[in-house]
Amino acid sequence: MRFQRLDLNLLVALDVLLEERSVSLAADRLCLSQSATSSALGRLRDYFEDDLLVLKGRQMILTPRAEELIEPVHAVLEQIRTTIAVAPEFDPATCDRQIRIMASDYTCEVLLTDVINGLANKAPYMRFEIQGMGSKPIDSLERGMIDLIVSVDFSLSSDHPSEVLFDDGYIIVGDANNEAVKAGIDSKQYFTMDHVTTRFGRSRVPAFEDWFLRKQKQTRHVAVVAPSFMSVPGYLIGTRRIATMHRKLADRLVQYLPLSTCPVPFDIPPIREAVQWHITSKNDHAIQWVLGELRIFTQEQLGKVGQKEYDDHGRILVEFEANREASHPA
Repeated sequence: MRFQRLDLNLLVALDVLLEERSVSLAADRLCLSQSATSSALGRLRDYFEDDLLVLKGRQMILTPRAEELIEPVHAVLEQIRTTIAVAPEFDPATCDRQIRIMASDYTCEVLLTDVINGLANKAPYMRFEIQGMGSKPIDSLERGMIDLIVSVDFSLSSDHPSEVLFDDGYIIVGDANNEAVKAGIDSKQYFTMDHVTTRFGRSRVPAFEDWFLRKQKQTRHVAVVAPSFMSVPGYLIGTRRIATMHRKLADRLVQYLPLSTCPVPFDIPPIREAVQWHITSKNDHAIQWVLGELRIFTQEQLGKVGQKEYDDHGRILVEFEANREASHPA
């Protein structure tokens, strides 16, 4: 590689020549022949327009210009070694980075809030920006607008690495005084009741349960379309409406809201929540560390991904084709 007519490989030779002040000793250290080292010295003399090393008696001494070059040449090579040749050790305790994550409010509630709050002591200088699910999350990842996407696995791209974190089933949720929910809802009753669902963004991307029922050609009466998963309970409390909600989210909400739950009266496949990062981030220590923390939390708190619902290729064992162009923000 050349920089302003200088072959940068010659800097290594120059550093050793300035230290050893001997062509033969420098050749030994560089593992070069004496003639090759002399040739390198000749090219350095041409570039700097200075003899650099001159023979005085039986010893070689440095010219004033060579003396001036000792420290800067050594410093440049040391900087290259520490910043390029040797990967710096990652320390979360001192890392000052912003990590941008695109995720739905469901993902924030059941995963990201706990994980990020738990990192406050481990990585006190690390900053996080959570962006709501857009209509083109992969485009945002590829344009460098975000570092991670957490969403259902089939909405992610095969062009970048991803990893399934956990799976989640569905449950019916209604007001705590909703007698139908407390008694249990059968399939016929389900499709006659008023429902609350969610759709997102300008393109009105449906939530997975809404999309799945449409694919099954099942019609239900949607009384309210909410803008987010966390806004759904507000349209249930004090009414007879119901919502088909992620079980992990429902389990959290019933702890502090007047809600009740009952099983969904038909088979609906679970979602698999996955995280995706840009292919160029595989050696980004900060991003990989955050991925590790997500992995640890989901294994310890949210359970391992279920296996019996999936075939040998990781596909859900139901006869439906996921629309990979849609980005269901679960």
